[in-house]
Amino acid sequence: MRSLLTYTTAVVLALLLVSACAPTSPAPAAAPTPTTAPTAITQLTATAAAPTAAEPTAPPPTIAPALAAFPPHIQLEPAFAGFAKPVYLTHAGDPTQLYVVEQAGRIQLIVDGQTQPEPFLDITDRVGADASERGLLSVAFPPDYAKSLQFYVNYTDRRGDTVIARFRRMADNPRRADPASEEKILQIAQPAPNHNGGQLQFGPDGALYIGMGDGGRAGDPWDNAQNPQALLGKLLRIRVTDVATYTIPADNPFVDQPADTARPEIWASGLRNPWRFSFDRATGDLYIADVGQNQYEEVNFQPADSRGGENYGWNVMEGAHCYKPPAACGAQGLTLPIAEYDHSQGCSITGGYVYRGTRFPQLTGVYFFGDFCSGRIWGTRQAADGTWETAQLLQQPLAISSFGEDAAGELYVLDHGRGEIWHIIAQP
Repeated sequence: MRSLLTYTTAVVLALLLVSACAPTSPAPAAAPTPTTAPTAITQLTATAAAPTAAEPTAPPPTIAPALAAFPPHIQLEPAFAGFAKPVYLTHAGDPTQLYVVEQAGRIQLIVDGQTQPEPFLDITDRVGADASERGLLSVAFPPDYAKSLQFYVNYTDRRGDTVIARFRRMADNPRRADPASEEKILQIAQPAPNHNGGQLQFGPDGALYIGMGDGGRAGDPWDNAQNPQALLGKLLRIRVTDVATYTIPADNPFVDQPADTARPEIWASGLRNPWRFSFDRATGDLYIADVGQNQYEEVNFQPADSRGGENYGWNVMEGAHCYKPPAACGAQGLTLPIAEYDHSQGCSITGGYVYRGTRFPQLTGVYFFGDFCSGRIWGTRQAADGTWETAQLLQQPLAISSFGEDAAGELYVLDHGRGEIWHIIAQP
């Protein structure tokens, strides 16, 4: 793995977690683009036409963000500490509680600012965290969690395969989940120990979205990302509530195609390792941070009114640049990123959230993302004229494994190496 800054030995070792860079792979073919890529890409390429699908039954509203001055000035404020390799932070609707996912297989619960003495869930007995990108990777709480007491996790098992599983909170103890309540919803074989994706997120439509990497190694040697019959290298969309395992939403883009042509679970393709993605809680827009190969890290965007079927380009493109030889490369039919950075600025992107809290109105509408290796944090947003503006906002000696969002829309940054969590705040 390539690190572009000088860290302490501990932090350098920590970089093995989420960086999916592969320096042993051949360098990408020269691309017919400038040698220095822009940090902001101001126009989107037309998306590949998706099969006709019915409109979602309850499309999210489109709310124009209030545009403050850009870029904003931010700093990090200490919030919590004492975690072991934290990889995700989220909430279940209660403003007094936060859930912190630890890679080894535990979910810790914070109540009123205090980490509870016992984990909310401990499944270290079945989680395989022996490789840098394996482990318990995320948790998602459905909209009906308060009633159903059910939630979902994404982890790699002892064989290294991806498991999407449902668990139940204990009825007599709201601060503990029952590790014996596991129901495996979906299992996906992983051919290599890296590029596992790992994100789970319930969308505004109530469906469960699952980020899957291309299967690992370098350059997608199995051609999974562009293979519509493979679940790897994709964003999946399924429904899990009130069913034993899962069902396919009727408006998924490939649901009407023959089973031997395309998997109906697929919502979008052409992804290398979508370690973190999120929905804008105000607009329903989707942001996908996809970890790059040797040269470029990227942020992809899907508007709330999308019917799915986007192809984000990997392994034809890396960012907005040819990865395959020019003769086999072309952006036609692909959706290119809204923002990217090259490896002079980092080596493994960590996606975040659009700020929709109320404490710092000057941050409203800005999507925050960072780099695991360099500790840089950027902000990007769509300007009034439809173009995207991106700027570096901060750099700190952090191994940024994830961002987090609480019930009020406030944002956090997780440091994998030191086990610390920082609150993003605006400077005056």
